Amino acid sequence: MQGFVQVMKALSDPNRVRIVKLLEHRTMCVCELQALLQVAQPTVSKHLKILEKAGIVESFKEGLWVNYQLASGNSSPYAASLLGNLRHWLTDDDGLSQLLEKLPNVHREDLCRR
Repeated sequence: MQGFVQVMKALSDPNRVRIVKLLEHRTMCVCELQALLQVAQPTVSKHLKILEKAGIVESFKEGLWVNYQLASGNSSPYAASLLGNLRHWLTDDDGLSQLLEKLPNVHREDLCRR
């Protein structure tokens, strides 16, 4: 039961759901997510750590950046099931639509030059 509760708690925060919905579209680093969500870097990192521990996202290092992407679901059947369903949910949410409109204009190279 612990794995189920961990996944449910991880997805109980609106910003964590937003992160998952953004990662459905592409792999991103913390600075890109921070720019889109307009929250502090430590907050984004904390959210990502919770999502990673629940088996919802996974990270890998590429040069200077740590990239985050949706997990395959192999580590948790609960995460896999919810990720599969979440792809079809919240498609009509105005807040998410606005974030997704900004997504093509957010690039780590531009953010790190500031």
